[in-house]
Order: sequence, then C-alpha cells, then structure tokens
Amino acid sequence: MPSPALVAALALALAGVSQPVVAAMPRFRVPLAQLNPGPAATAPVLRISAIPDQNPEKLNRLYGLVADELSESLGRKVVYVPMVDYSAAVTAFRKGDLDLVWFGGLTGVQARLQTPGARVLAQRDVDAAFHTLFIGNREATAGLQPIRSAADLKQLRGRRFTFGSESSTSGRLMPQYFLQQGGVKLTDFAGGGPGFSGSHDATIALVQSGAYEAGAVNEQVWTSGLRKGTVDRSKVVVLWRTPPYPDYHWVAQGNLDRRFGAGFTGRLQAALVALKPTSQRRVQILDLFGARQFVVAPADQYGQIEAIGRQLGKIR
Repeated sequence: MPSPALVAALALALAGVSQPVVAAMPRFRVPLAQLNPGPAATAPVLRISAIPDQNPEKLNRLYGLVADELSESLGRKVVYVPMVDYSAAVTAFRKGDLDLVWFGGLTGVQARLQTPGARVLAQRDVDAAFHTLFIGNREATAGLQPIRSAADLKQLRGRRFTFGSESSTSGRLMPQYFLQQGGVKLTDFAGGGPGFSGSHDATIALVQSGAYEAGAVNEQVWTSGLRKGTVDRSKVVVLWRTPPYPDYHWVAQGNLDRRFGAGFTGRLQAALVALKPTSQRRVQILDLFGARQFVVAPADQYGQIEAIGRQLGKIR
C-alpha cells in the first residue's frame, strides 16, 4: 500500500498537468453537426450559374430569384455561383463545379463539347429565333445609308466598332458572321480591329456616349434598356436587325440523376418549363429574362452555331 506522502505527491503531479490540458481543449472543439451529421449536412447542393452578359447587380438579383424558385420546386438547396467571364463559366462547368448554367449559343456548344453527357434542358420562348442589333451613335452614323442586309454593313468599314464579350453569341459570333457575309473583315475597323466591351449593356453605353461609333448588341438587352430608360434614343439608334438564329439555353450536367436521385434531371427540366407568370417571384424572373416562358430546347438546333463557331475559329 503506497505511503500517504506518495499519494500526496501523485495528486500534486496530476493537478499540475491537468490544468493546461483543460485550458487548451476549446481550441479543438468540434461542432456537433460534424460529429453526427444529419441528412441536411450531407445532401448535395445544386449549383447554378450563368454567363455574365449584363451588369452583376442585375445578374445577382435574377439568379438569386431563380435559385429560390428551383429550391422550392425541387425541395433541394440551390445556390447561385457568379462567374467573372464567359470562359470561366465554360471551364467551371467542364470541371464539374457547376450543375446547371444559363449559356449563350456559343458557350453552350463549347460547354457540351467539353463535358460528355451534358444536356440541353430549356430555352426562352424568344431563343429559337434570336436577333442581334447593330446600333450606332446617332451623330456619328448620321451619314450612313439604310442598312437592309448584311451586304450594306460594308459602310461600317473604317468606323470605331465594338462587340460585347469575345465569346458572346449575339454580341460577337453572329455579328462577326454577318459582317463577314457583307465583306467586312475585323481589320477593316478603325484602329485595325474592333473593341470588346465585355457585356451588352456596356456596348450600349459606349456607343451612346460616342466612345464607339457603332456596335453589336443583344436585342433583349436593348429592349430592356428602352423600358427602363437607360437607352437614349436621341443619342443611339438601331442600324440593322439581323436574321434569326438560336441562342441562349440552360445546360445541365449529365450526372444529376446519380447525384440527386433517379428522375431528377426530368424534374429540373419540368421546373424550368413550369415558370409561368403565376406568382410575384415568377413574374420578376420572366421579366428579368425578357421572356414569357421557357420551353424544351432541342439540342440539334445549335448545329448552326457550332458550324459558324468552327468557321470563325471560336471552336476547334
């Protein structure tokens, strides 16, 4: 049996080491949810995004509403992930960091070519027959003859001209195609080449200010600007409306049924097509999209965009 002196010594020793250990424990405290994660902690999140074709404030508002609507319709957490540019959206989709993306015609084709199994789900009612507008600064282009076809675009040679984003379908690919049809090369513009504003609303602002004499812009953004009063018709005019072509569409990853459950892709498509103006939030979404509804989009219609993309070196 240990002596009383030994027992006292052991007690003192234990008391001396226990205090710092107890004091250090809060540094390693683990949240209870991590020790015993429930279904909410492990459920996959649907990550949606879009090409940044307009100002970030509008995009954050629009896709925040879309995320809330889909979350309610599907019973899943949905988050909007902003992108810095068009190519970033294609890259993030290819890497699997995004599940559903609102692409333009060109970026949608690029994303599907780079992502096996990706599916086109829906487009707006206006996207099967979309249009680009060639716009001009009213004062700078006052001497132009009316532009009635691509052949008349040759009048833009020598002008200060801007596209939108370099990867935009309506702001670069298709207008460049129509310029080419009219015999206008990019090197024919003032300064030896066109400008790139980065977005459609920026193109309108630059042409309206006179920084550029003319430019190419998404018709929906132009129409929205007219409604909101951000387009000043005394300073900027429409020079030509192009023939129609297919443009924007929702593209989904091919593995959503595996990640979210059988039939999820079909439910997601149905939720998009069901967006009708039946609630205040849905009215806001459709208004911001500049559409009356979404419809199922056949993927083969974008063969025209792929062919033009290859012809102009945007798809290899």
